[in-house]
Amino acid sequence: MKTFTLALSPEQFSGVEKTLLQSDDFRVLAWTYPSGVKALALENARGRVVALPYQGQMIWSATFDGCELTMRNMFHQPKPSSTVIGTYGCFMFHAGLLRNGCPAPADDHPLHGEMPCAPMDAAWLEVGEDAAGPYLRLGGDYEYVQGFGDHYRATPTLTLRVGSGVFDIGMAVTNLAGKAMELMYMAHMNYAYIPGARLVEPLAGARVRARSSVPAHVKPTPEWSAYMAELSQDPSRLSSLDSPALHDPEIVCFFEEVPADAAGHAHFLLDHPEGSAFYTRYRPDQFSHATRWILHNADQGVAAFVLPSTCEPEGYLAEKTKGNVRSLAGGQRALFSVSTGYVSAEERCRLRDELGG
Repeated sequence: MKTFTLALSPEQFSGVEKTLLQSDDFRVLAWTYPSGVKALALENARGRVVALPYQGQMIWSATFDGCELTMRNMFHQPKPSSTVIGTYGCFMFHAGLLRNGCPAPADDHPLHGEMPCAPMDAAWLEVGEDAAGPYLRLGGDYEYVQGFGDHYRATPTLTLRVGSGVFDIGMAVTNLAGKAMELMYMAHMNYAYIPGARLVEPLAGARVRARSSVPAHVKPTPEWSAYMAELSQDPSRLSSLDSPALHDPEIVCFFEEVPADAAGHAHFLLDHPEGSAFYTRYRPDQFSHATRWILHNADQGVAAFVLPSTCEPEGYLAEKTKGNVRSLAGGQRALFSVSTGYVSAEERCRLRDELGG
C-alpha cells in the first residue's frame, strides 16, 4: 500500500468538528475548542483518540468500546498553557525532555519539563500499511533551541490500527547540537481509576519499591502514612484498586529491571472486574525505569498503572544524583515506543493464553 501524507496547518481547524480524512477503516476530525486549543480525533470502528497536534501532541482523551480510558479530572476542555499543570486533564503527555518529574525546592524546572505543552512547529497525518497492517498516524516536529544552550528535535507519533483499541505512541529525540545533551523522558499515561480493578505485571526478578520521599503537593494523613509504611515493606500489597480511601494522597511505586519476553517486551495490565482490561506494552531496553501513580479523591481519579521512563520522576537534581539522567551525544538519536489502550474480555483471554497470566 502506498503511503499518503497530509501536512496540517492551523487554518484547517475551525470551531466545529470537520472531517479531514475518511476511509472504510479510519476517520479524522479537526476542530478548535472554545479555549482556543486545536484538536484532532483519530477514529476507527471501535473508538477514538483525541490529540492536540500543536500543544505537545499530548493525547487529550481516548475512548474504545464505550469505555473512557482517561483519568477523571477537573478540566472540561484542554487549556492553552506552557506547563502541564495548567491543563492536567489529559490521557497522555510526553514528559521531559531535558528535565522531568516533580521538581524539588532546589530544582529550577517546571513539573515534567518543557515538552508536555511544547508549541509544535509542524504536524501531519499519514495513512499507510506496514507489517502489522493498515494504519493511521499523527506526527509532529518540535525544535528546541537556546542560544549557548541545548538544541534538539522531538518527533512524537500516534498510530491507530484497524479494529483495535490498542494504539502506538512513539517519540524520537535527536540532539542537533555539537555537544552532548541530557535526556529524561517518560510516556505519561493517565488511565482512569476503575474500582475493583486488579494490577497485573511481570515482576519476577524486578526491583519494586514504594516512593519514600514526600513531594510538596502531597499532604500526608496518619492512615496514608501507615499504608505507605506497609507498602515500603511489601509493595505487592498494592495489587488491586479496592481501597480508594487509602489512595488519597497519591501512591507512587518505582520499577527497575523489569523482565521482558522473548520479543523484548514487558506487559502491564489493569484488569477490570467484568473481564476487559487496560493494557500497556513497552521495551525495557528503551525504558530502564517505570513508575506507578494511583490517586483517588473528590476531584481526580487516576490509575497510571505503568509509566515507562528513562528515570524516576523525582526531579532533575535527585535523578542526577542517582545516575538516572541519560546523555545523548551530538547528532545522536533516541527512539521510544509504547503500545497501550483497551482490550475486550475476549482479547484479554487471548492475552492470558499468550502471556500466561
